[in-house]
Amino acid sequence: MTPIESTAVVTAITIALFAWNRLPVIIVAIGAALALWATGAVTLEQAMAGFGDRAVLFIASLFIVSAALEKTGVTAWAGQLLIAKAGENRRTRLLIIIMAAVGCLSALISGGGAVAALMPVVVIAAIRLRQSPSQLLMPLAFAAHAGSNLLLTGAPKNILVSEALEDAGMKGFAFAEFALVGLPLLAGTMLIILLLGKYLLPAQSSARLPADFSRHAQTLVEHYGLSDGVFRLRVRSTSLYLGKAPAELNLAGDPRLQLIAVQEGATGKPLRAPAISVGDYLLVKGEAEAIANLAAEKHLALREDGADDEAGPSLFNRRSGLAEVVIPPRSALIGRPMFPGMITDSGDLVVLAVQRAGVDLETGDVLQPGDTILLEGSWKALDLHLADPDVLVVNSPDLVRRQAVPMGAGAGVAVAVLAGLVVMLATGIVPPAVAGLVSAGLLILAGTITVEQSYRAINWTTVILVGAMMPLSTAMVQSGAAQLVADHLVALTGGAGPVVFLAGLFVLTASLGQIMSNTATTMLVIPIAMAAAAGMGVSPRPILMSLCIAGAASFLTPIATSTNMMVMGPGGYSFTSYWKLGTPLMIWFFIMAVFYVPLVWRF
Repeated sequence: MTPIESTAVVTAITIALFAWNRLPVIIVAIGAALALWATGAVTLEQAMAGFGDRAVLFIASLFIVSAALEKTGVTAWAGQLLIAKAGENRRTRLLIIIMAAVGCLSALISGGGAVAALMPVVVIAAIRLRQSPSQLLMPLAFAAHAGSNLLLTGAPKNILVSEALEDAGMKGFAFAEFALVGLPLLAGTMLIILLLGKYLLPAQSSARLPADFSRHAQTLVEHYGLSDGVFRLRVRSTSLYLGKAPAELNLAGDPRLQLIAVQEGATGKPLRAPAISVGDYLLVKGEAEAIANLAAEKHLALREDGADDEAGPSLFNRRSGLAEVVIPPRSALIGRPMFPGMITDSGDLVVLAVQRAGVDLETGDVLQPGDTILLEGSWKALDLHLADPDVLVVNSPDLVRRQAVPMGAGAGVAVAVLAGLVVMLATGIVPPAVAGLVSAGLLILAGTITVEQSYRAINWTTVILVGAMMPLSTAMVQSGAAQLVADHLVALTGGAGPVVFLAGLFVLTASLGQIMSNTATTMLVIPIAMAAAAGMGVSPRPILMSLCIAGAASFLTPIATSTNMMVMGPGGYSFTSYWKLGTPLMIWFFIMAVFYVPLVWRF
């Protein structure tokens, strides 16, 4: 077979296997790359080159940045803000906010960067509002496609068509000129998704999602009968407790109050110093009224700035939190006494409650298999000591912290790095891959995320899929298959007028864009568009703008763009999930490219 024939056969088989959806997508993608090499369509170096491509590195780095935002609580904060703006169970308002946000952000940075920044926020919002992420993540990706047409910086294809005009001696597209078509394009995309998305998107996601821990602290407080309240009171500079030893505290002689522990202000660990100093904390159990009276009388800060008045949230903050553990069979703790207020052997965790079958243990009772313990301490101590095989953790402290503590430790660094990434992408001062790798490296160096956590954060299915599918794009260009299709298009439509040519150009570009990057597709079709414009004696401006819209109409397959692939795993989508909603959006983009564009940019 000729290279063109072998490329066509491999392409057809690959699409069929993706649609069949019986084999893992990475197996199909890697098989396609190897088949192209075996048939001689590409060299071995070209077949493997995708795994070291700049786009692959950029996508991998975005997953690390996204994980850092989630780990530090920036995602939780943004999710709370998004939920507050959307309202409870307001799917329509939530979708509008999501799509408008990603559309505007995609106009400044790449669609991949915009989706990576907002995807964890959307997942958190979906969990808390009891919405299926599959109903939200594909609209997020598709709105990013439309938003890429708002400004010159929205996508590389925008710059390519503008430079093509300049190379022909004409004025390129202005920075905001794309908005003339981008705004109605985004508005129509949002409207179609709002009207049809509920029916065309999967009702339930096959992806495994984390539980909602937004009210986890309050749940634990209620479950362990601490509804009267466990409060952390900060010692002020005017407090009457300053300089006293913890053993001397009598809590104003109020029998309704119980001192559980005194903690260091800086670390949250049980106080080891002989006397209490400014900023230390008293962990006190008691009725809310008695707590308030104690705080006023002894000059104690009743809560952290911006904290909630409820007992549960007051125990979850940037420094410390709660964890629930179960005593497993054969644990070394079996037979040992455990009671509220006790300090663990590590010296940095406090026992708040101990229960057996939901009933509090009496002082002097010893632990048995199946007993549950509620522990309080710093997040670092919880992460470190709950890996002990003598206890089983009910919910991971790290996962709980990510959802329950907005803007936690390291949030400032993560936000600063994200802002720097946006600036680098918007200004183009460095290539996107460099911007992403620098951002990921800074987060690791700052200790915001570890190397091991970075490895786990990367969705390797997406990364491998992107890298393995790049040889197909190379083969189509190198073999001449794409050029052959383009030449036939010009021959068929060139003599029927510019509008018919625009329709054919859209079909060609959008079809190639389902299996090739829109940048590669645009580069391939630009010379054809310019030659056809010269042959028909019309202005190339509407033709190139129409080409730009067609390049963004990559809706029908997950392999069409990196944004489509980024949401595939978290959304639980299959290969066939995309064309259902993608088809009406493709029709809308066709209408805008063929009929609207000539009204704004005359032939």
